[in-house]
Amino acid sequence: MKNTHNLATLIALFSAIILLGSCKKEDPQPEDENELITTVQLKFTESGSTTSQTFEWKDLDGDGGKAPVIQAVSLKTNKTYKLDVAFLDESKIPIESITDEIKKEADEHLVIITPMPVGLFTYTATDKDSRSLPIGLTGTLKTTTASSGTLRLQLRHQPPVGGKAVKDGTVNPGSDDVNIIFNMTVTP
Repeated sequence: MKNTHNLATLIALFSAIILLGSCKKEDPQPEDENELITTVQLKFTESGSTTSQTFEWKDLDGDGGKAPVIQAVSLKTNKTYKLDVAFLDESKIPIESITDEIKKEADEHLVIITPMPVGLFTYTATDKDSRSLPIGLTGTLKTTTASSGTLRLQLRHQPPVGGKAVKDGTVNPGSDDVNIIFNMTVTP
């Protein structure tokens, strides 16, 4: 009887070890999914002026369908512009403003504007999230001398992982909701 009791205890212990050992620990997943964005608008307002220019990227049928339509950006040399970026989901009726969602979840989003070549312009985000990190929906863009190149716009989705914030003001954490290259000319 003692051997039967010991055997039963050993079997139960062995089963528990196998069960616990077979459970794999998964990496924590982000708490949010990326948004569907079909349209991006770049609105440039020259400093000291009330007139503005808007340039758009549109991909109404989403990934894998028709190529997106991307308007080329054309600005004046040595000028300062206020830049407002808007994100829309035009697959819904009525059209959904993803910009509003980004503002509500500012601690999880970062808009990055990058020139190529590097000297084409400078961009400084002027809006901040609750931790004083840039959001990038609004900023100041300063052009330099006449040139041509590209403006790269990224919307980084940087949701918390395991309840901890990952946004640190850099491009590294998270994933792209949008990654667009606009052709750009700066003319006299």
